[in-house]
Amino acid sequence: MTEVDYRKITLDGLWHNNQALVALLGLCPLMAVTNSTINGLTLGLATTAVLLLSNLSVSTIRHWVRAEIRLPVFVLLIASFVTATELVMNAWSHELYKILGIFVPLIVTNCTIIGRAEAFASRNPVPAAITDALAMGLGFTAVLTLLGALRELIGQGTLLSGAHLLFGEAARAWEFSAGNDFQGLLLAILPPGAFIGLGLLIALKNVIDKGVDVRARRAEPSHCQAPPIVPSRS
Repeated sequence: MTEVDYRKITLDGLWHNNQALVALLGLCPLMAVTNSTINGLTLGLATTAVLLLSNLSVSTIRHWVRAEIRLPVFVLLIASFVTATELVMNAWSHELYKILGIFVPLIVTNCTIIGRAEAFASRNPVPAAITDALAMGLGFTAVLTLLGALRELIGQGTLLSGAHLLFGEAARAWEFSAGNDFQGLLLAILPPGAFIGLGLLIALKNVIDKGVDVRARRAEPSHCQAPPIVPSRS
C-alpha cells in the first residue's frame, strides 16, 4: 500500500500545481467575477465547497462504480452539489447570488472539479481526497480573492466593498476607501484588466519559484572534489 504524502498534496494544491496560476483551469469565472474582492472570495468558497463534496463522494464510491460509467456518475454528483450550493446562496445571500449570476451554476463546468474527481479522488482514499480538495479549492480561492482585491483597489479605489453581503451588517466597517479624489483606473475592472492582473500574478509566482530554486541550489553541498595529488617520481 502506497503511503499518502499529505504535505505534498497540500503544497501542490496551494502553490506548485495551483489550478489558476499553473494549470490555468477555471479561467472563465476567474476573469468574470474578480472585479471585487468579495465577488472573488464568494465564488472561490462556493467552488471549494463543491470540490470538497465531489471529491468526498467520488472517493467513497470509487470501488462500486464501473469504469465505463464513472464520468457520467461524477458529472451527476457535481451537478447535484452545484444545485445545492446555488440554492443555499439564493436563500442566505440573495443579493450576492444575484451579483454572481450565471457563474454560480457554471461551477459545474469548472474543469478543476471534474479533473480532480477523475485524476485524484477516484484513485485515492477519502482522507487524501479531502486534503486534495481543500488544498486545490483554497489555492483557487486565494487567487480569485487576490486578483479581485488588486482590480478593485486599482479600478475603484476600494477594498472589501460589499463585505456585508457575505459577512453580515457588521462587515460594513471593513470597507476601505482611498477617498473621493481617487478616480480609479477603469481598465482594471474591465476584462482586459483581468488578463493583465492574472499575468502579473503568474509572473510573480515564477519569480518567487526561481528565487527559491536558486537558493536551494546554493545550499546544496558541492559534489566537486579536488583531484588527488599524485606524488612525483622524479
